[in-house]
Amino acid sequence: MRARLAVVLLVAALACGGRDPFNILHVGDLAARLAAPAHRPTVVDANGTDFREREGIIPGAVLLSSYKNYDVAKELPAAKDTPLVFYCADTH
Repeated sequence: MRARLAVVLLVAALACGGRDPFNILHVGDLAARLAAPAHRPTVVDANGTDFREREGIIPGAVLLSSYKNYDVAKELPAAKDTPLVFYCADTH
């Protein structure tokens, strides 16, 4: 995993019971969650194609067609309780 992708990750759980659903998730925490089969998250890459070609992706990540305009029904898991971890390069 590239260092730029490894700084922080955003995690969003779709069913959060009214809480703020976004949290910072560090790489070690993501590795632990991926190793635990109970609530294994789906990792979602929101980077553009040019960035992916240059920097790579997290193996097994779902590649969004666009970070702004993607088809939720087609590109994200159908199960609404699946934890989602989105990542992208923020160069600003």
